[in-house]
Amino acid sequence: MMKRLSELAALVPGARITGDPAVEILSVERDSRRIEPGALFVCISGAHVDAHTFIPDTARAGARAVLTQRENVDVPAGISVLRVSDLNTALDIIVPYFYDYPARSMRVVGITGTNGKTTTSYLVRAILRAAGRRVGLVGTIRVMMEDEVFPTANTTPDVVVMQQMLAEMRARGMDTVVMEVSSHALDQGRVAGIEFDTAVFTNLTQDHLDYHKTMENYARAKARLFELVSASGVKAGKTAVINADDAAGAVMRAHTTCPVLSYGVTQQAALTARDIRLAQDGMTMRLVHGDEECALTLHITGEFNVYNVLAAAGAARAEGIGYDVMRTALEGFTGVPGRFELVRAGQDFSVIVDYAHTPDGMENVLRTARAVTRGRIIVVFGCGGDRDRTKRPIMGRIGAEMADLVYITSDNPRTEDPAAILDEVEAGALPVLGGKPYEKLVDRRTAIFDAVRAARAGDSVVILGKGHETYQILKEGTIHFDDRETAAEAIRSVL
Repeated sequence: MMKRLSELAALVPGARITGDPAVEILSVERDSRRIEPGALFVCISGAHVDAHTFIPDTARAGARAVLTQRENVDVPAGISVLRVSDLNTALDIIVPYFYDYPARSMRVVGITGTNGKTTTSYLVRAILRAAGRRVGLVGTIRVMMEDEVFPTANTTPDVVVMQQMLAEMRARGMDTVVMEVSSHALDQGRVAGIEFDTAVFTNLTQDHLDYHKTMENYARAKARLFELVSASGVKAGKTAVINADDAAGAVMRAHTTCPVLSYGVTQQAALTARDIRLAQDGMTMRLVHGDEECALTLHITGEFNVYNVLAAAGAARAEGIGYDVMRTALEGFTGVPGRFELVRAGQDFSVIVDYAHTPDGMENVLRTARAVTRGRIIVVFGCGGDRDRTKRPIMGRIGAEMADLVYITSDNPRTEDPAAILDEVEAGALPVLGGKPYEKLVDRRTAIFDAVRAARAGDSVVILGKGHETYQILKEGTIHFDDRETAAEAIRSVL
């Protein structure tokens, strides 16, 4: 990649250059540690770090210019300055252009919603790969280019990292990208410059109100994806795949002008599921789409996974994949790490680890566990610190209502007092506990061990909130912690 600084400046109204406008830019970086010769360094002034202080370091590393919205910036000799009135707006314009709009060269499937994005994205990936596509995945757990795995910090990376990633996927021959798209990413422009081909809406339940403030704002942020997929572009064949059973589906539809493929179970929809039978380690169902039917025997279970399968099937149909290919892929799918994942160590009771960290997600997992458990439901859960506090008593109530034995514990307390978080969760649980036993334990390891020790044959221990995560974020810092490892160790201690 190479663009002259004057080319980039011409894209942004009011942009001004100090220094050499003909300087050749070979990369765009906002992380000073990633600077290489020829880079344009983006100077972000954050809450804790001011990137302008790193300008001398980036110059020594070979940066040729800086992008800033400040009027007065001291730069070493030979460093040009590109000034803009709004840095985020400028990035949304400059970065996709710099990387030659990589999303235009690939099919892009975007998946948004409160719950189900990760499982749905993995299902879609499996189907597309079975159809012979070369698939890149951008998700909560990881980024993948075919079978190669890369770590990720956010559900949707910032616009600089995203465009770099898409350019790399294009260079490696990917023809399709499946992407989880968060409400934050849509609201903050992280998907700027991406032309979507298929957009999927899973559901909308309470989450992220610390950021969005109201459910209306949250829904409106999600709806942005459907405006984007409806926009004219260089590619044809745009489709919105929308959950007809979710009330917010109407909001997504209202912001959609491209063709819609609806899916659901209880409401009228183009794609539906019938004869659903759930078991602990799988389920059977029939997909029905007009005159077409597809019988499935699956290795995943739960009502929520019925919807995930429908969403993935809808996306696959939108991408022109037939049901024979779809059946092969879906029946071979064994699950996603940390999503209703069974921990097996020779015990006569079930241990289930799930990422559910919202009221709706928690209720869905506990309902599924109840449907496949002949004994008691023992739940271990908490709520994250520095996040939406209003859901804490709600989740406390759900745990107390739906489980037989409740362990309230720490999730990722971050900078908050973990005991205070537990008190807020407990406030929702106490009014509905009745005579059910419960414990409140700050230490998550102790809570998991106690729950496993309390389990009897036929019970299910359901550990919620962290799923695939292998860390715990405390005020003192981040430590290694894996619910699955801890649960396996606890099981071995009682055998």
